[in-house]
Amino acid sequence: QLQLVESGGGLVQPGGSLRLSCAASGFTLEFEAIGWFRQAPGTGREGVSCISSSGDKTNYVDSVKGRFTISRDNAKNTVYLQMNNLKPEDTAVYYCAAVGGTYYSCSDFVTRHGNYWGKGTPVTVSS
Repeated sequence: QLQLVESGGGLVQPGGSLRLSCAASGFTLEFEAIGWFRQAPGTGREGVSCISSSGDKTNYVDSVKGRFTISRDNAKNTVYLQMNNLKPEDTAVYYCAAVGGTYYSCSDFVTRHGNYWGKGTPVTVSS
């Protein structure tokens, strides 16, 4: 089955950090731009960040700029989301998805439907 598998979520206090991982199962991420999305209880899905297939282009939603960093290691077939200075409003289930091919720049990733959705990893920011 072709899908992405998210991990690394958990419970953290405000101001804390987590690193999420997005690993591919059954295919290679090398030619895929990958987006991170999140969905808080009672809300719609929100695009958080995106990284191009080569890693040279990234994009972030305004609410996480300066706090979150997306990166990838194609040799490990994995994309990461480093989340620092977490806030209670970051509480959500986080998902990753393939949002574009080799030449995709991530410019409009928040509008992409995405492919290979995983089951998500929950992040709770609370004291």
